[in-house]
Amino acid sequence: MKMILTSGLLLTGLLASFTAEALELKGRLEWVHKVDMRIIDSGVVEKINVTTGQHVSKGDLLLQMDQRKQQAVLLEAKARVARAKLGMEDAEREQARTQELFDRGLIAEEELKDGELKQAVAQTEMESARAAEEAARVTLEHTELKAPFSGIIVSSTAWQGAVIFSGKQDQPLVSLAPDDQMLARVLVTADVLRRYPVGSSAQILVNGETRSGKVYSHGVEAVRIEPEGAIYELDIIFKRNGKELLRPSESVRVVLP
Repeated sequence: MKMILTSGLLLTGLLASFTAEALELKGRLEWVHKVDMRIIDSGVVEKINVTTGQHVSKGDLLLQMDQRKQQAVLLEAKARVARAKLGMEDAEREQARTQELFDRGLIAEEELKDGELKQAVAQTEMESARAAEEAARVTLEHTELKAPFSGIIVSSTAWQGAVIFSGKQDQPLVSLAPDDQMLARVLVTADVLRRYPVGSSAQILVNGETRSGKVYSHGVEAVRIEPEGAIYELDIIFKRNGKELLRPSESVRVVLP
């Protein structure tokens, strides 16, 4: 009985030691996410303001198409709004005079209602003109690609003068990724995934420096099957230091405590 008890305590100690032991794994860098940008409407590229590897800020103009047609449509829409405004003001003045004459008993109620109808028509025309102006403004915006967030240009495949067809863009014109944070991706078994839930602390060794990170996501589908079991992806997120350039697929070391 004493021997059995001693063996049991030894086994318990070994399991506790294994659980407390940190895992050091080899991994690779990945973007947290990447946005592939395309032009909605067909046209000719007029300006390319970025190159691959360039850092950009949110709202920066990356690419611009020829805008002459869209600008002309917007000018016409603005002119229509101006005409509708004049018509609206005229209808309001006319309705005010009609109301005054009706209040004095000089005209019939039918004439008052005709004035109200003209004012309603003018109001409808104003709303329609404003809607057309907004649509023209949106169409003009579709001729530009602006950075939706600060990051690094991963690729830029367009060139000045290129003819772009909206339905035949096999490749994105510009790809953008945030580079203030990166992912360190390692391959682990399901047991390791269970030991380190999302939010768990981790250490990443990159460029000779140790960074603090947290478990960001767990793979759901196995990437391959090994003799020891299914292998899954485990991603750890961490912040980039200063202006250093980290590239996907670079090797890193990850320590899971």
